[in-house]
Amino acid sequence: MGRMFRVLGFFTLAIGLMAFAGDLTEMALLFFLQTAFFVILGYLKFTERTYVLLFWAYMILTFTGFSYWTVFVMDMPV
Repeated sequence: MGRMFRVLGFFTLAIGLMAFAGDLTEMALLFFLQTAFFVILGYLKFTERTYVLLFWAYMILTFTGFSYWTVFVMDMPV
């Protein structure tokens, strides 16, 4: 299961590099932080249950933050 977190780290690194190449610096930094988070967790040798709970917590936090940002921070399209 730790290997899957390292795979997530690889994909977030790829997205971060593409964002950096497209001059989306804030997005790139966010994805680089996620890459470090996933790779570090991937090498900690937790149990499978712990990895699943960490992934659920990550998804809840991410979707809550994304929903807050799109509803309350972004401007309404014209």
